[in-house]
Amino acid sequence: MSEPMNPPSPGVPPTPPSPGGNRAKTLIVVLGLAGLALIASYFGLRRQEEARPPEVTATPVVDAGLAEAPPPEVSLPESDGRVRDSVGRLSSEPEFAKWLQEKDLVRRFTAAVNNVAEGASPRMVLGFLAPAGGFEVAGAKGKTTIEPRSYARYDTVARVFGSLDAQAAGSVYRELKPLIDQAHREIAPPAQTFDGTFSRAIQHLLAVPVQEGAVEVEPRGALYAYASPELEGLSAAQKHLLRMGPQNMRIIQGKLRELQSALGLPPVAER
Repeated sequence: MSEPMNPPSPGVPPTPPSPGGNRAKTLIVVLGLAGLALIASYFGLRRQEEARPPEVTATPVVDAGLAEAPPPEVSLPESDGRVRDSVGRLSSEPEFAKWLQEKDLVRRFTAAVNNVAEGASPRMVLGFLAPAGGFEVAGAKGKTTIEPRSYARYDTVARVFGSLDAQAAGSVYRELKPLIDQAHREIAPPAQTFDGTFSRAIQHLLAVPVQEGAVEVEPRGALYAYASPELEGLSAAQKHLLRMGPQNMRIIQGKLRELQSALGLPPVAER
């Protein structure tokens, strides 16, 4: 779990786009990726906000054995403005518009999906989603458990992700594939498709068990870890989702199932 401990406080123990009008429409799908990134994306329970992540860069992976897809009419560096102008309609939540002010959105969200599919934290590319407030625990009967207020820090992320129109995202996903695939080829091994990566990421998060009731943790030096070996043995991406709390997890996993269906992504076996 690896959570930093806070000093004690009273009462709480430490703790390719188509031309014309279709061009704007196709960019809406970036939000679907944003949502996934949220899930997966920055679910960390770190007590202090980390430094802003560096600009996202990647070394292209050349796959001479595969035919290149037609290049998108809008390049990756040029896509941010169009995303901000067009994608806001996918959700009326004000926080959504704030997140769209970040740079290199397609690469960020594609990288986040790839990280989650591999079980890794998307923290480096989605640091702007860090929750406010600190991680808190409570003590009773000789046990230390996660304070429910810690889960509430992720209410905004879950609410915004839950507000996304999965059907709209699915209908434009296929139109935006050249742009998404371009970003994915920069970081993925040869012959690995984004469809496959996206499917693995969703399935990886759906495999996380919702925990009802108090969740016990234990201090390990200056950090906290799950007391349950089963929970502590989850991947970094899975534990980030778990730390959002049961209510937020149900929202996130429910939307993931909608996206999986809308995008026509078949379930895949966990590796």
